[in-house]
Amino acid sequence: MDIKVINNQMERALRDLKRKLIREGLFREISKRRFYAKPSVKAKLKREEAQKRRSRERVKARSRTF
Repeated sequence: MDIKVINNQMERALRDLKRKLIREGLFREISKRRFYAKPSVKAKLKREEAQKRRSRERVKARSRTF
């Protein structure tokens, strides 16, 4: 990943970098790895995340049919 600084606009370059890092999921990954999680807790979180993802996909599919 690289960010180009144009005309010494550091603030804009930093905003672009932060936006790309958020899109990549870096901050979410850091917060997940901050503490040790037991394998059973990891599995539970994985199931819950999959359920959220499926429900979001269902809502999107419903909105496309109308």
